[in-house]
Amino acid sequence: MIAVYAKDKADALSIRLATRPDHVAYLTKLHEAGEIAFAGPLQDDAGETMIGSLLVFTSDDLGAVRAMLDADPYTKAGLFETVEVRRVKRVF
Repeated sequence: MIAVYAKDKADALSIRLATRPDHVAYLTKLHEAGEIAFAGPLQDDAGETMIGSLLVFTSDDLGAVRAMLDADPYTKAGLFETVEVRRVKRVF
């Protein structure tokens, strides 16, 4: 499995909201194809504002995951300030 922790650029909520329908449609297709185990928005401490994304891919292929990320509407829109891609060993 591969986890992706992506933080939005400062003041990019308008980009996130404008691109969200296309992003959700894209991730829905990946989830239905078995590519994503879990995905959701990161929130601020108050739980009121989306500030990033957390995605867990079922694949162990870093190249394939990076290609899926590159095709994500959020990535194409330049939403993210930082993106960390890490292998995860599922225990539970």
